[in-house]
Amino acid sequence: MATLTIDGKTITVVEGTSVLDAARKLGISIPTLCHHPKLSPYGGCRMCIVEIKGIARPVTACTTPVSEGMEVSTSTPYLEKLRRTILELILSDHPNDCMVCEKAGDCVLQELAYFYGLRENRFAGERRIYAKRDGNPLIERDMEKCILCDKCVRVCDEVQRVRAIEIAYRGFKSKVCPPYERDLDCEFCGQCIRVCPTGALTGKKWALKGRQKDIKEVDTICPYCGCGCNLTLNIRKNEIVRVTSKEDTLNEGWLCSKGTFGYHFVNSPERLKNPLIRIAPKSSEFGVRSSELKEKLQTQNSKLKTQNSKLFREATWDEALDLAAKRFREIKEKHGHDSIGALASARCTNEENYLFQKFMRAVIGTNNVDHCARY
Repeated sequence: MATLTIDGKTITVVEGTSVLDAARKLGISIPTLCHHPKLSPYGGCRMCIVEIKGIARPVTACTTPVSEGMEVSTSTPYLEKLRRTILELILSDHPNDCMVCEKAGDCVLQELAYFYGLRENRFAGERRIYAKRDGNPLIERDMEKCILCDKCVRVCDEVQRVRAIEIAYRGFKSKVCPPYERDLDCEFCGQCIRVCPTGALTGKKWALKGRQKDIKEVDTICPYCGCGCNLTLNIRKNEIVRVTSKEDTLNEGWLCSKGTFGYHFVNSPERLKNPLIRIAPKSSEFGVRSSELKEKLQTQNSKLKTQNSKLFREATWDEALDLAAKRFREIKEKHGHDSIGALASARCTNEENYLFQKFMRAVIGTNNVDHCARY
């Protein structure tokens, strides 16, 4: 353990803890752009600089470990002047289009500019201009808004273990890009979007759907597999505009590509809203045998809806459940209980799946129960 003083407050923390983490435990706010608690320290933005007694120059709080007896100052006129200058330098190479930026209202850079009251910039000069070129269907990359915080690179490497992107070139020409500056072609998990502090990375399907105003958040569970990842649906005008996840959940805020981008089925006009009961078709009705009808339904999507209207009819839940019970009873009496099998869903709760298997074993009388919790 090490005991140190930060802005006159004493704290004891484990050796190796960064000054930034120690300060946050005391409730002391230090501005950052490149830091993320689940990623390795980087110190690239220099916004978290602090003064330490005995050290001649300011140091970055996120990369400096605590030591016994350390005395730290996090906010002095000199530090605030330096931070303001650093912020001005970052903004001098940043487009000023907050009015139409998808990240407006949730942008760390915008918030810092607000708190430091930066209306004008003293530094004028050449600005990086990149031609927009991205053939992927899900992630919008606007590299002119990139501040080279390296968060996207680190999360892709340290969390996903994919390394689809890296910082290429040097100096003023440095940029984050895939190998050979090709179009982004990765798992499209969206982790890079989640950690990006600016509007450099956004979801293409989210564009112009809504930012922060009139957004309602609804917490739910991902429907795609048995992991049970927590989702936060961002809803505007009764429509999901994007999906996020909170850090204090079992999946720690990380999601896969399905959880992040696969939500459009919710508002699909083809979703079933009522039980359907199949009507046994007559061969003469379509002029083909049953086997040929099945093949025809699979291959001719243009006629599928017309044929389905003749194959199924809407029913009430009571009618559908009564029919299912009747058919189960008939099959059981004719072929025996082991002629029936059941597939449970990993998307249901443990309690629902328990009742399901109990029904199969106690009511139907079979152990033919399986589940879909496979990747």
